[in-house]
Amino acid sequence: METIITQYMKGDYMNVILVLASLLLPLFMCFLQLKWKKLNFIFNLAGLVSTLIFGNIASVSIYQIIKNKTVFMTNIHAIFLNPFFLITGSYLGIYIVYLLLNITLYEITLKQKQS
Repeated sequence: METIITQYMKGDYMNVILVLASLLLPLFMCFLQLKWKKLNFIFNLAGLVSTLIFGNIASVSIYQIIKNKTVFMTNIHAIFLNPFFLITGSYLGIYIVYLLLNITLYEITLKQKQS
């Protein structure tokens, strides 16, 4: 029986890619918006559109399950097969980290100006 570590070492690098992307993409977004100010608006607009799409897909899926009276655990998981749900959810995860980085950088610069 193989351990988790040996299975991981066999080449399943997708976990590493996902974690690195969730760290590096928001940093890259912060760097880009510092260089080109219009990108901040574009990132915010994409976040707004992603939130609307993500929320609407989730609510319509839940409504369909309640309407059809098929309240089983496996039915709601079909939402994960929707590429729009996955793409917008992924962007929202990266976008939230980007926003937190922006807020943190703003607070650091504000404290430096005050002292």
